[in-house]
Amino acid sequence: MSETVQQLVRALAGSDATGLAFGEQTWSWRDTVGDAAARAHVLRGWAAPDRPLHVGVLLENTPEMVRALLAGAIGAHVTVGINATRRGEALAADVRRADCQVLLTDAEHLPLLAGLDLGGARVVDTDSPEWAASVSAAPRSLDGFEEVGAMDTFMLIFTSGTSGEPKAVQVSNFMVVMSGTVLSEKYGLTPDDVCYCAMPLFHSNAIMASFAPALCGGSTIALARKFSATSFLADIRGFGATYMNYVGKPLAYVLATPELPDDADNPLRTAFGNEASDRDIKEFSRRFGCTVWDGFGSTETAVIITRTEDTPLGSIGQPFEGVAVYDRGTRTECPRAVFGPNGVVSNLDDCVGELVNTQGAGFFSGYYNDEAATASRLDGGMYWSGDLGYRDEAGFIYLAGRTDDWLRVDGENLAAAPIESLLLRHPAISQACVYGVPDPNVGDQLMVTLVLRDDAALGTEEFEAFLADQPDLSPKAWPRYVRLAETVPTTATNKVLKRTLRTEGTATTDPLWERAERGRSYAAVVELVETQR
Repeated sequence: MSETVQQLVRALAGSDATGLAFGEQTWSWRDTVGDAAARAHVLRGWAAPDRPLHVGVLLENTPEMVRALLAGAIGAHVTVGINATRRGEALAADVRRADCQVLLTDAEHLPLLAGLDLGGARVVDTDSPEWAASVSAAPRSLDGFEEVGAMDTFMLIFTSGTSGEPKAVQVSNFMVVMSGTVLSEKYGLTPDDVCYCAMPLFHSNAIMASFAPALCGGSTIALARKFSATSFLADIRGFGATYMNYVGKPLAYVLATPELPDDADNPLRTAFGNEASDRDIKEFSRRFGCTVWDGFGSTETAVIITRTEDTPLGSIGQPFEGVAVYDRGTRTECPRAVFGPNGVVSNLDDCVGELVNTQGAGFFSGYYNDEAATASRLDGGMYWSGDLGYRDEAGFIYLAGRTDDWLRVDGENLAAAPIESLLLRHPAISQACVYGVPDPNVGDQLMVTLVLRDDAALGTEEFEAFLADQPDLSPKAWPRYVRLAETVPTTATNKVLKRTLRTEGTATTDPLWERAERGRSYAAVVELVETQR
């Protein structure tokens, strides 16, 4: 059994099965690995002898991106995924923090680097004739490279940055191989399968849940440059995709498009990812005739939770050994949640805590060049995820949001995630983002930004009636402000940037409703934006 990505790639070097697909083009694994090996030789020739070779890739999901990843595996250098949505000094800081000697980009992204201090990194335009000539002249052999170990770093992947500046996670060969082996075996991936990858390959979801299982199964990696809800089904049919990965809200985006009678007429068998709602999991499975498996795991992979067949509605599943819910202040495990007759958690103040790995770092190898952030994550010998949750008596975990998703409304603690799940029961609502805005007196006012499904409508009276019909909605959890937006700000991995919504508050030109402080009716806000500017 392979222990490194290098070994996985070597095993595919002689395969004539299709390894890569992009648009109308396809390449065999033999050709794909050979192309990558040539790049590995070129990059090795540029390496400074006095420090490790880190190669940044500022690319979207293109064949050149896959070749760069494979080149890193073959050449035993560290590939650095550079977020293609970062700009200016933030982009430059990522390149410098990761100690990139070389930065591979293309003609589309090259202008983003103009005038930036990249710490001396050599910038290479992979669309240029010079790069093509260098690669063409290089050997395509797998020989001449050092052997890597299972715990050696395969890649630096930056966190999504939903709760602060992104940090570079050191992703070991072991983690990629383990993830790929588990998923390829669980979903029966073979050279006959096609793995559709529309999530960005500079992020952990695409690496762990698409790139890795495709390597382990010898399956085709079918690339979409970017995720598109409107072209999703055409891509699945065009590529003959049998497996796909997702992170964040893609299922909700696809489900927001008009349903057609033949949607289930497609080859997709399995969708694997995380952060989909119970409603979206059920509807996506029904509409597209596939099975959706949703789990939970961060880029750091220290806290992993998987759904089982008996996972109750609202839960994200059972945790791996050592994962628990702790009170960070007391360093003790939180009591289990107590559910009332309407499904309301009666001891929310006590049972909600931070998801931790009590056994230490788990599979987390630390943040590169950031000892302080690593130490904070491993406070007291345990890994602290920054995610809030609670457990029921059977051990199932329910998410409550990030640590900054804990609201204090009129003297009562509220968690954002359960309220968001409840709001998604309304058929017109595609996305619900719950967060706190400052209360003029003390604590928070609960605000929600809603994104409706395509062609759907929602009025104040209908919304009031819907809330009143929810037996498990706390009276304190009725939103004070409701913003109706066409889109919400997200990271490149479709995670909502709530800090942006908090900063904007009620200063928006989107339709905005306000509930009377002690009432249950909503009225459209007419002059609020002008008075707050």
